[in-house]
Amino acid sequence: MKHLNSLPAAVGDTSSLQTWIQNNVIPLLLLLIAVMLFVFAQRGDNAKPMRVVGGVIIALAVLGLATSGRADSVGTWLAGLVTG
Repeated sequence: MKHLNSLPAAVGDTSSLQTWIQNNVIPLLLLLIAVMLFVFAQRGDNAKPMRVVGGVIIALAVLGLATSGRADSVGTWLAGLVTG
């Protein structure tokens, strides 16, 4: 009978998986949104999914601004659109 301590340790490296997810999360989300819109369009109910997609796109834009470090320049550009 073997003891549990004599079993080899399972070594796993998830850094490549983490890198892949970080590099592909936005395209995967956009693909998921496109598939959802296609399914809802087949049912003929487009209004609610379009509101959800609009919210998701705005949330992705805010996330992109927060992680890029360029929020000040984008805010200045948006203010320039209003103030001229």
